Amino acid sequence: METLTRLVRLFSKLPGLGPKSANRIVYHLLKCDKTYIEALSKGLEDLIVNIKECSVCGNYTDCDPCSLCSDPSRQKDIICVVEEPKDIQAIEGTGEYTGVYHVLMGVISPINGIGPSDLRIPQLLNRIGKSKIQEIILATNPTVEGDTTALYLLDKLKSFHVRVSRLALGLPMGGDLEYADRLTLARAFSGRQEIN
Repeated sequence: METLTRLVRLFSKLPGLGPKSANRIVYHLLKCDKTYIEALSKGLEDLIVNIKECSVCGNYTDCDPCSLCSDPSRQKDIICVVEEPKDIQAIEGTGEYTGVYHVLMGVISPINGIGPSDLRIPQLLNRIGKSKIQEIILATNPTVEGDTTALYLLDKLKSFHVRVSRLALGLPMGGDLEYADRLTLARAFSGRQEIN
């Protein structure tokens, strides 16, 4: 039973899973075909071995640069700045955005000891300095930390003379992009406004 207990503990550390859900998953896996469990195990191993951060945008990828950065049909002069790689999936699901991305890998949160130097802000500023960027879209979550990060970035971007916009309201305060429905995200992109 030690193996089962250890697996339940491991699964219960995943977001949204408590001990009861983790227990159900472990017992479900015991009933699954052995080939499925081997494929799941191989997938987790591949996650560790093959997935890395894109050297351009910071998105998780198995090739560098990622497929979005290397896609010739993407508008390279518009950068959408997001907090985490999962936010890219949410935005891509709308079909509204055709530019490229930059992942900060978090937000400024003094209470959690996270400052601007802990994020991928220097990489963003370097990208803007080396490229002919027309617009930066700040797509941080509408939280205190997301707003703080957006205001910090706005101050840093003033010297670059690029259009800076923020996703329009329509996203709930305190919510995360990954939980927003496609229509809400699409409207937020359509109604984005320049920040002065």
